[in-house]
Amino acid sequence: MSIEFSVDRPFGIYLYDYFDKAYTTVVGSPATEFTFVQGYTPLSTLPEVLVGCITYFTIIFGGRALMNNSKPLPCKFFFQIHNVLLTLVSGALLALLFEQLFPQLYRHGLYYTICSEKAWTPQLELIYYLNYLVKWWELVDTGFLVIKKKKLGKLKRIHVRFGIDWNSISEFLHYFHHSMTMALCYTQLVGKTTVSWVPIILNLTVHVLMYYYYFRTATGAKIWWKKYLTTLQIIQFVIDLVVIYTVTWSYFAFTYYSDFLPNFGTCAGTESAAAFGCAILTSYLFLFINFYRMTYNQKKQQKKDL
Repeated sequence: MSIEFSVDRPFGIYLYDYFDKAYTTVVGSPATEFTFVQGYTPLSTLPEVLVGCITYFTIIFGGRALMNNSKPLPCKFFFQIHNVLLTLVSGALLALLFEQLFPQLYRHGLYYTICSEKAWTPQLELIYYLNYLVKWWELVDTGFLVIKKKKLGKLKRIHVRFGIDWNSISEFLHYFHHSMTMALCYTQLVGKTTVSWVPIILNLTVHVLMYYYYFRTATGAKIWWKKYLTTLQIIQFVIDLVVIYTVTWSYFAFTYYSDFLPNFGTCAGTESAAAFGCAILTSYLFLFINFYRMTYNQKKQQKKDL
């Protein structure tokens, strides 16, 4: 195996070749033959996504009701394996994504890479699809919380000042984020939104750290950088929104008001996918800011009360 760093080989080797061999072994056909086709590719239709979300909430709330009078089930080992695998898979997808994007950014620049239809390559489409499948897998996170009977908010105090139940806010954020991220990835795949790689690459970066954090804490380790992980999630959504709103503005300005509104030109993707993406990412930003504020403000208040 020769190591030769170049624009097309930012890691010294071409990772996609090794991925292609692994993919072919598992699927039975080369990765180069993959195409996302609605109604043919698994989990590629809107009814499947809707049924997935409904099933997710049914299992979660039904499972919590069934577990009310039961003891937590032992699942520490499986929870650790779950988080290790998600850390490794997220890291692998992140590396593959970077390998595909770096040559485009180097040769064609940022605007081409986030807006050109030609930037949506078969290799990237497969990585985006696998990332979408991982979002289905990540729904299992909540299943572990149910069988462990673990409340998402460790703080027992009620925010009396604002009349807000901390556990309810924390649980809503978890359920909403998990289900809607899966739906978000689906809409961007269908819409062939070229700018998808920006939120995906940031999300994968956060998830490598997040699932590693979950794994370490499951082993009993005390991790000092949890607060900074939440901060990183907020920064992620801020960057997402700056980029997404910019290209969405440019698309609509160029398409409908090019005579008098400034713009950078058009951008690949459907209008419905752009609208859904803007709405979901905006809601994430406000939810995580509120999560951060309530978590660490409440901890400060508890320290004052001691």
